[in-house]
Amino acid sequence: MSVGNFLQLIRWKNLLMIALIQSLFRYIYFPTFSIATALDNLHFGLLIFATLCIAAAGNIINDIYDIKADKINKPTKVLVIHSGATKLANHFYIILNLIGISVSLYLSIHIGYASFVATFIATALLLKVYSTFLKKKPIIGNMVVSLLISLSILIVGFFDIIPAITEENGVQQYFGFGGLLDYAVFAFMFNFLREIVKDIEDIDGDINLNMNTLPILIGRKRSRNVIFTLSFIPLFLVTFYSFSNFSKLPFVLAYMLIVVMLPFLYFMSKLLYAEKKQDYIFLSRLLKLIMLLGMLSIIIISISITYAE
Repeated sequence: MSVGNFLQLIRWKNLLMIALIQSLFRYIYFPTFSIATALDNLHFGLLIFATLCIAAAGNIINDIYDIKADKINKPTKVLVIHSGATKLANHFYIILNLIGISVSLYLSIHIGYASFVATFIATALLLKVYSTFLKKKPIIGNMVVSLLISLSILIVGFFDIIPAITEENGVQQYFGFGGLLDYAVFAFMFNFLREIVKDIEDIDGDINLNMNTLPILIGRKRSRNVIFTLSFIPLFLVTFYSFSNFSKLPFVLAYMLIVVMLPFLYFMSKLLYAEKKQDYIFLSRLLKLIMLLGMLSIIIISISITYAE
């Protein structure tokens, strides 16, 4: 297996996005709101590393169980296609999980909360259960993946904010964790929609694996209608949140409405006429871009508050 194939196997672009989001909170969001942190730069780097190891392992095990479906859905991107490659991929899966859990155990002991390692262990187990069982179930599989995406944001709060709480800074620390929670909820909503879009995209291969995803149970058109209806939830919530929290920061408000929500309205309009596989591939990528643009609002908020002062 070449380096390029390995990077594709672990979904390096998705891992880079996770690292970026965690770094944005640590190095831009927290300083802007004077949030105390427990980890120095080295240990925060280890937190990112541990997170990426577990996420990479999850991507590998998912690919291993998706070989048959991917031969139909993504015939040009199947990386694990013979017994030797599968065996090597399994070794990578085990090694990455061991490294991720070991590093997280060290960090948990370092911050004085040894039990926090359970977060990484539970994530690794959930990713395994998802790939082998939950992925075949309608809605619940989509929810599990979306929750794990949200957890990659909240993990920063567990390891960097909570251990730094004192009697003096308690209010400020909880405010910081609240901000993480807000973004985690938004990430959950958008990723949940994206997971159903991907299920429609991959319906042909999933049928061959006897899966029971939502599009297989109710069809492409009805699933599309479900996504469209559910899209009104983040549309209204993010718009309401933006007006409620950024009305005194007009640049941030404009960013949220024009750069984030306008593309989302475009997504909803394109969704109504989506029919071909390529349409859903485009919609999936568009949602991923919208999620990234939403996370980059952290930079816009920081700049606006800094100049407002």
